[in-house]
Amino acid sequence: MTRGQFITLEGGEGTGKSTQAARLVARLAARGLEVVHTREPGGSPGAEAIRGLVVSGAAERWSSRTELLLMFAARSDHLERTILPALEAGRWVVCDRFADSSRAYQGNGGGASADLIEALDRDVVGADQPDLTLIFDLPVEVGLERALERSAAETRFESKGLEFHRRLRDGFLSVAAQHTERCRIIDATGEPDAVSERVWRAVEPILP
Repeated sequence: MTRGQFITLEGGEGTGKSTQAARLVARLAARGLEVVHTREPGGSPGAEAIRGLVVSGAAERWSSRTELLLMFAARSDHLERTILPALEAGRWVVCDRFADSSRAYQGNGGGASADLIEALDRDVVGADQPDLTLIFDLPVEVGLERALERSAAETRFESKGLEFHRRLRDGFLSVAAQHTERCRIIDATGEPDAVSERVWRAVEPILP
């Protein structure tokens, strides 16, 4: 059986990833593909339990190192329980955030060791890297304004301050520059329909 394709969507707060992930899933399904729509942190029962610890509470609830370890614990369970079984069954996986968020949030944003991040990635993710990563880019102020209009239930990261979010954006752009073989930057400005077309143009080259 042909292994499925693994697509991740990345970017800072309020960039529209979740909206675009849902649109992409629908469009792939309309092409006759079996698609699993998932997210991080979360995507499996164990990882969703860890999500509750990470995305709520005070901004300084965890150090960046502790936060990083929690993220990779959730990612390990997510891979084992959801992502890898789906890919091996020939399904496509569209994931709202993955390991590049650890590089940007805990690494560039929070100052966690890049060496530790890459060591964890080698051990937990290993050869199961995404086939395609879409990095949604938007001015930080615009993204935060959008994000803060959403539900107040999960605002721990939004509350980390403007400078954190500027480092975050720089981190995602750095990931894109370092991993040009799989990363595509998506201009997240404008109406959702226009962004959807940019997403589809990036995905078309890997369609069967």
